Amino acid sequence: MNQNQSQQSSDGRHEDDTALSEFLASLMEYTPTIPDELVEHYLGKSGFQCPDLRLSVLLSPIRLVAVATQKFVAEVATDALQQCKARQASIVKDKRDKQQKDKRLILTMEDLSKALREHGVNVKHQEYFADNPATGMDPASRDE
Repeated sequence: MNQNQSQQSSDGRHEDDTALSEFLASLMEYTPTIPDELVEHYLGKSGFQCPDLRLSVLLSPIRLVAVATQKFVAEVATDALQQCKARQASIVKDKRDKQQKDKRLILTMEDLSKALREHGVNVKHQEYFADNPATGMDPASRDE
């Protein structure tokens, strides 16, 4: 490896370190929606440890996870809203005429489940009492 290549690689590392430092400084000025204490609690509970000294200064890893989590939640919420709009747009015209007075969007668990599934999270919710047709029936009539 000649001297030019080694100088370029060290310059590249220096630029990366500078960019990382600038990013971490801007991250410390930003206040995410998710509180640092909450992120710190769940990171500690999951056994998170940060061996990189460049990142362990103050709250950088915690703030970084908070910003990433905020972005994930925002993307899921946006996708769920799109699912909700698509579902309500597919309602039959007769029902739509009755609903013209009430134009509110109603987010359902199915909308949220579809949005989460697009991001690799599978959600299974428990059946509610009214969702199970066999609930409340006489045990003898359930077998039929």
